[in-house]
Amino acid sequence: MTTTTQAVRVEVAGVTVTVVSDDDFVTGWCRRYFAPWWNVNALESQEDIGSGPVIIGTVDAGEYDFVARRVKRAPHTSASYAGEKMLFTRDPSRRTVEAIQPHAGLAYTTGPFKGEADATGSRKEDVAMATARLVRDSVRGQLLRHNWWLLHASAAAHGDRVILALGKKGAGKTSAALALAAWYGLDFVADDRVFVRPSSSGGVEVLSWPSAVAVGLGLMDALGWTDIAQQRLADGQAPHPAQDPRVTQALLAGRRTALWDGSREVKAHFTPDQAKNWFRLPLAAGGQAAAVVFPRIARGDAQAVEDRDCAVEDGDFLTDQEDRYPDVFGLVGVGFKQPRLEVVRRLERLPWHPVLLGHDVSANAAFLSRTTGI
Repeated sequence: MTTTTQAVRVEVAGVTVTVVSDDDFVTGWCRRYFAPWWNVNALESQEDIGSGPVIIGTVDAGEYDFVARRVKRAPHTSASYAGEKMLFTRDPSRRTVEAIQPHAGLAYTTGPFKGEADATGSRKEDVAMATARLVRDSVRGQLLRHNWWLLHASAAAHGDRVILALGKKGAGKTSAALALAAWYGLDFVADDRVFVRPSSSGGVEVLSWPSAVAVGLGLMDALGWTDIAQQRLADGQAPHPAQDPRVTQALLAGRRTALWDGSREVKAHFTPDQAKNWFRLPLAAGGQAAAVVFPRIARGDAQAVEDRDCAVEDGDFLTDQEDRYPDVFGLVGVGFKQPRLEVVRRLERLPWHPVLLGHDVSANAAFLSRTTGI
């Protein structure tokens, strides 16, 4: 760990967040996670930080213990955040939140007196991921106030024209976007969620939501990624810190079929820079929505345009109370309803394609390209 404080500024769509840490792994992680899609620049000195939101990531086990004692002694509430139990307490008079995730050994403190938010823990990997989540929430809150909304969709782009893939969990949104990017030369914009807002040209602007690319082992094999991942891991390159160890072992063993934990598929996770550098997956920051597909995956290799009802509904937009990242820290807030309604109206004017896709990724890609005209 370095003893020199590092700082980087994350910028996108006119909003900024500064990340400060005493460990260059934390700021380096933010570069890895955000730079493929958003702008990330190193700051030369503390004077360059300015007055915008600041997220501080600190590797310090003692600070976690201090916050943990305070939270446990006070009346507190529990929630699931990023898939793990969180205990938190709010002080409305000071507008502060203190929270801990005991399993990961992470502590959080948010409030005006600290600029925006702190994440502290003993493991640099956990602190880096927690810091990145806070950065993303802070950016999201600012974008909401600029009429953006977070849509449950995957996306791929050809130049400035974006194909959105919508549907319920497991419908094939990521499969459709990855097929177009990996096999048909489109740029991958987002896995599972994107920012959208009405554009001045009468359309819908689309902006990436940086996240890990989550891929089932069967889809990895269909994409031709299994051997690449196996070799990279065998060479000693680190897997995503949040990846289930069972997936890492399966990849090292060359497994090519889906890995299940009961009814839940356990997927591989890749950082944006891994997706780009390991698999040569082209990435894009966004563009203008040009078409909407509603995929459905079925066994076999048949592709078809289906005659079924589709809709963009309220539940397709993620709110401050979404299940995986609830707005515990008050960084997100609530977006304006009118822009969301306008986004729906404009999406309804685009070509919609309810499609059946099979397990042949290259055939899916060719079919989607023909169907959407992109």
